[in-house]
Amino acid sequence: MESFRICRIAAAGLLFAMVVAPCTTLIGRDEPTIDELKARVANTSNSDRPPLCIRISERQLEETQKLYAAGDIEKWKDALVDVVAFAELARDSSIQSHKHEKQCEIAIRKESRKLADLKHTVSHDDQEQVQNTVDRLEKVRDDLLLAMFPKGGKK
Repeated sequence: MESFRICRIAAAGLLFAMVVAPCTTLIGRDEPTIDELKARVANTSNSDRPPLCIRISERQLEETQKLYAAGDIEKWKDALVDVVAFAELARDSSIQSHKHEKQCEIAIRKESRKLADLKHTVSHDDQEQVQNTVDRLEKVRDDLLLAMFPKGGKK
């Protein structure tokens, strides 16, 4: 009976080593920087580019919130430009490859909503910059929706 108990404990330890240990290495892995992600774009195929560009755009949006809170308005404005630039690149690549259009549209819609919420927290002088960014993102969404659901029926 004692040997059965030892085998169960050993099996539980083995299961722990097989399941939990690899998860801890994934958790400890650092997320690539925005610049590293940007460097990958040129070497990524057109059909694989949209998710990467959306990831960059989302990370830049997170960065804009931090930069504005820190009072670094110039870098904040540059980050807003990057949010749109990479959303547009994702749109262009997804429309050309006919892949990831839906995922891009959903992600850009979320970004647009976050920026619309952000607009109410920034100073009056900075609201125009945020609204311009929202407008450009909405244009990107419209282009994606038109590509997915063309007027007149078929693609």
